Amino acid sequence: MNYRNLGRTGLKVSPLCLGTMNFGPETSEPDSFAIMDRALEHGLNFFDTANVYGRKRGEGVTEHIIGRWLAQGGGRRERIVLATKVYGLMGEGPNDRRLSAYHIRRACEESLRRLQTDHIDIYQMHHIDRETPWDEIWQAMEQLVREGKVLYVGSSNFAGWQIARANGLAAQRHFLGLVSEQSLYNLTARMVELELLPACRAFGLGVLPWSPLAGGLLGGALQKAREGRRASADAQARIEKNRARLEAYEAFCVDLGEKPADVALAWLLQNPVVTSPIIGPRTAEQLDGSLRALEIKLTPERMKRLDEIFPGPGGEAPEAYAW
Repeated sequence: MNYRNLGRTGLKVSPLCLGTMNFGPETSEPDSFAIMDRALEHGLNFFDTANVYGRKRGEGVTEHIIGRWLAQGGGRRERIVLATKVYGLMGEGPNDRRLSAYHIRRACEESLRRLQTDHIDIYQMHHIDRETPWDEIWQAMEQLVREGKVLYVGSSNFAGWQIARANGLAAQRHFLGLVSEQSLYNLTARMVELELLPACRAFGLGVLPWSPLAGGLLGGALQKAREGRRASADAQARIEKNRARLEAYEAFCVDLGEKPADVALAWLLQNPVVTSPIIGPRTAEQLDGSLRALEIKLTPERMKRLDEIFPGPGGEAPEAYAW
């Protein structure tokens, strides 16, 4: 496994991040344990979760599953970089969500309890909070870092200017600030190339793309349909909307001799601002298959062809929309 630095930090993480959103709702606890064990066998050391995962408001179902897995011992906690998130609704009270200092402190304590650990390696803000001033947010995060409960702070679903403002204010406080950003990024969703990716590059954030396969659209959706596999009505509508591009993409993958899902991940991995795409396998077998993406190298000609199939926003700002 060729580990990568997370953004500008000295922290080494695997080039694929194990996303755990399916643990509980889609994947049973025993199967979740098997996936995490298999991840360690493959050298994947980067695990991502969130306090809201599990589809039961306030219960932290997924964090509980990970905590019970960690409690088995065997060096599990010492071998992984553990990331979770704060922001989402975790109760019925007015302060049971968002990024007030009150909620950050309480949410962190509850995540630590569910995860059965004494620290979170990367504590990520799940969304921007337009109601809470950055001085309050940074003061709360600094306190958690001083107490050893959090090592690094990351963001998710931020805009480029919000990252610039956050890290500018963190620097004034002599605080490390944001070191990573989770964003929707895949061949079908490239808007982040306009301003977010340049901001992350400039401020030294590692980008962690979520939904790298566009909810399965880039995982061979047309081929699966031809094989008779059923898709939801929403998925069928998305396939029809993107049919022409998907036909060209899957033909491209056939010519390349690679699976569409692996090519989609390999495309992300060739971007130097990307640290680790977040994969969400439902089974250990799906996890095994994802590793092929680490071996695929796309030539400039093939990267150009993918740009033709899935055009981006035209480059970075302002050149994308100005002279």
